Amino acid sequence: MRVLGIDPGLSRCGWAVVEQAGGPVKVLGYGTVVTKGEDVPGRLATLAARLRGVIAEHRPEQVAIERLFVNANVRTAMTVGQASGVALLLAAEHGLPLSTYTPSQVKQAVTGTGTAPKEQVGYMVRAILRLEAIPRPADTADAIAVALCHLHHAGTAAAFGQRPGTGTGAPGGRGSGALSAATAADWLARAAPTSPGLPR
Repeated sequence: MRVLGIDPGLSRCGWAVVEQAGGPVKVLGYGTVVTKGEDVPGRLATLAARLRGVIAEHRPEQVAIERLFVNANVRTAMTVGQASGVALLLAAEHGLPLSTYTPSQVKQAVTGTGTAPKEQVGYMVRAILRLEAIPRPADTADAIAVALCHLHHAGTAAAFGQRPGTGTGAPGGRGSGALSAATAADWLARAAPTSPGLPR
């Protein structure tokens, strides 16, 4: 299975492609898309173009996104939501199944505890993939962790005959909600009116 993990954000959006095919997990590529300025539609277009390039180059089979769980900062919540919408759109465009995970689910899968600090997540990402250094910035390491989380949930779900993120087979029991490409497209169509800057 080849998975594109995304840590959504407008200023910094981490991405990573990992693969597991009967052996150790391999990371095929990772990075962070950085956008700046007041032109939100333009920044979203830049993000979409960069992520399309990642999909074209690495050909993932599934997409996993970290979803915003609780955030008191309304501005941050809005920009993360806009970036998440871009990811949903791209998954739908390419017919890729999409799953979402809360930060605590990602931390639990990678470190064994849902309250781990970012430093511990980065350390475990480096250890699991045997990387020479912790990927920087933290958004990149978080995206790798999201992809690893999906592989972890997918493996558990397969053992129970379920899809990733559904039912009680997923660790944590608070299902992440795997979305088909059609469902993602429908969700995006309904959400578009409340997502400024996203093309209609």
